[in-house]
Amino acid sequence: MKKRSPSTPSETPEALRQFHLGTDDPHPAWDAGRAHGPVTLSDHTDRETMHFFTREDVEEVLGDETRFSARCNQEGMGPYMGEILLGKDGREHTTYRNLVSRAFRASALARWEEQLIRPTIHELLDAIAPLGRADLVRDVTAPYPTRVIAAIIGVPVEDHEKFHTWSTLINGGPMNPEAGRAASTAMREYLTPIVEDRRAQPREDLISDIVHARVEGEQLDDEHIYGFLRLLLPAGAETTYREMGILLLALMQHPEFLDRLRRDRSAIPHVIEETLRWESSAPMIARVATRDTEVRGCPIAEGTRVTLSMGSANRDANVYPSAELWDPSHPSDPPHLAFGWGRHVCLGMHLARLELRVGLDAVLDRLPGLRLDPERPVPEIRGTAFRGPETLPVRFEPT
Repeated sequence: MKKRSPSTPSETPEALRQFHLGTDDPHPAWDAGRAHGPVTLSDHTDRETMHFFTREDVEEVLGDETRFSARCNQEGMGPYMGEILLGKDGREHTTYRNLVSRAFRASALARWEEQLIRPTIHELLDAIAPLGRADLVRDVTAPYPTRVIAAIIGVPVEDHEKFHTWSTLINGGPMNPEAGRAASTAMREYLTPIVEDRRAQPREDLISDIVHARVEGEQLDDEHIYGFLRLLLPAGAETTYREMGILLLALMQHPEFLDRLRRDRSAIPHVIEETLRWESSAPMIARVATRDTEVRGCPIAEGTRVTLSMGSANRDANVYPSAELWDPSHPSDPPHLAFGWGRHVCLGMHLARLELRVGLDAVLDRLPGLRLDPERPVPEIRGTAFRGPETLPVRFEPT
């Protein structure tokens, strides 16, 4: 195998030298990375990290937890979330994942679709349908998954705005530690009486399941309980609301396909998968090398932090034709990496797909003539760690 070496900063193309968390558009850097190969860059803390950009590299790292551990996610997000599933490996990861996975099994999702998800999206659309104009991020896509995950977990749905705010600040903790820690404390103080109530009086919700779950005969301690909840609320809302904004924006920028989809809803699942491939709302993930190793000839020393750009891998022209284009005629094989790969594949991916499918179907029904507001600036998909449009001003026919 041909040996590769990660570029040093002086050898790195300009687009990659400027690449850092918080940039509005990482695609120029990702394009350069796929063409150039692995690079070593400094992140916002000036810590050096090796970056991989191609589908083959990303898939290899994510698929081998014996060489690449997820524990760096605990180090990065632990100060804001506590003990989290994303930072565990091996048997420990499997054990803790099984505690919450029952809430996302097929039978549970079918029940949530009719009892919770569909009523939630229609309630939000009821409020804007007569108006003829709205900001879909503010009025629909942001509150929709937040309300859903709040109900599944077992916290008051009417407090969804608090959860949305806390989730955003906790996820942004590495960039703004003071705000992240404050949001983490506020969420725990809010959740404490609810957790204590479920200890005394269990209900049919995820908090009750977690509080009374046992791992190898022992009940979870508070750090794991609140860690789960601080992870599930942000993870269950942040990524889905951003992805739904991306989905709706892509459709409105392709009005001919939006009209076709109104007439034939059978293409909705494929449109969702193409959108996830084209623009993932959470396009990056980190690992750390557990020993001296290599990835397709590129040497990596033990302890090296590795950042994987799934958003870049999903646009790898060696895998997908015309990969930079949003095009529902693209084949769906091989599957995209928007939900990760290997043991840590996203626990909530089936819930996310369900929310996107039900949400899009309802928007097509309830907002005839949906189009971008011509009097407002065209929305942009922005961000690196999390991507999506911040606003989505639209017009439609009042109903």
